[in-house]
Amino acid sequence: MSEIVPRVPHIMLVAGEPSGDALGGEMMEALLSETGGRIRITGVGGPNMIGHGLTSVFPMSDTSVMGPREVIPRLPLILRRMRETAAFAIAEKPDVLVIIDSPDFTHMVAKRVHRRAPHIKIANYVSPSVWAWRQGRARAMAKYVNRVLALLPFEPDFFRSQAHLDCVYVGHPAIERIPAEGEGARFRALHNMAADTPLLLVLPGSRTNEVKRLVGLFGETAARLAAQIPGLQIVLPTVPHVRHLVEEAVKKWSVPVILVEGEADKRAAFAAATAALAASGTVSLELGLARVPMVIAYKIDLIAAYMVSRLMRVPSVVIVNLILDRPSVREFLQFDATTTNLAAAVMPLLTETPERARAVADLDDLRRIMGVGGPRPSLLAARAVLEML
Repeated sequence: MSEIVPRVPHIMLVAGEPSGDALGGEMMEALLSETGGRIRITGVGGPNMIGHGLTSVFPMSDTSVMGPREVIPRLPLILRRMRETAAFAIAEKPDVLVIIDSPDFTHMVAKRVHRRAPHIKIANYVSPSVWAWRQGRARAMAKYVNRVLALLPFEPDFFRSQAHLDCVYVGHPAIERIPAEGEGARFRALHNMAADTPLLLVLPGSRTNEVKRLVGLFGETAARLAAQIPGLQIVLPTVPHVRHLVEEAVKKWSVPVILVEGEADKRAAFAAATAALAASGTVSLELGLARVPMVIAYKIDLIAAYMVSRLMRVPSVVIVNLILDRPSVREFLQFDATTTNLAAAVMPLLTETPERARAVADLDDLRRIMGVGGPRPSLLAARAVLEML
């Protein structure tokens, strides 16, 4: 009598841009590990996912575009790739389709697949921030998504209460990028800084418009702080596509600044930092997980600011505050983002003050709530997908 060979599960992953490709690669590694390699993985991805064995349905670069100037000329190709991806899923019949980030692309794929093949289970890894605005979109998602893999710990309660949608907290990828022990000391040694030298991180953003609006303001704030704190060191982590803009801007600063580039140097700088002044965004979570007390600032054009103020459904733009459910990190938006306000808020974080001690204690709470020290988020995400089989 011949032995019955168990069927190999089939997971299809769809990523539309580099951030999703990074998450998809980590998930593939975890899926292969959890199943001992007895799994079939198909879908759309970039270099990370291809490096883990994926044969992409099409080059992910076809959909990895940002802003109207890039999207509009390529829209016919993007729509064709969306149809091809959905058709591939319908033909291949995966046990689970996992859409990763890039909601404008991946959710259109998911809707199309659900409409034509409702038996295929769909998981959404990295949900749109529907809790911040357009909260009704959660109910719309529940019509075609079976499970959300949440990056933030408050998301499961939100999706359950708003849409009766199954949502599992797996953790934020920033947890896997927390600086290792000793990185801060090595950074300080490399730049000839004593262990007790105050070090201010300045992070004016990673998008061109962010940098243009904030880099001058942050430079003036750093200069005011340096005038009051002897020996203050300023470090500015940047990324390749805005480095030239940052370099030109800091030439006008009246204080010296150390520019660093790349993920490894950024992590090391975080580990060495005393405090940070940063643009609003995911960087606040990265700073918080690295236990760096911070002040957040942000400016956008007046029309966009008005629209955001009408749509926002959360009390803070700082993710750390939303997770802690209290206003721990001070934030200064639009006209409140002034040199005077920012310098006054950052100053007590650069020395051993009660304000700094409270900030660090809050960040320890953040790490506990987010499960730092537990299983890797990519492993929990893979397990949440395998549970759907």
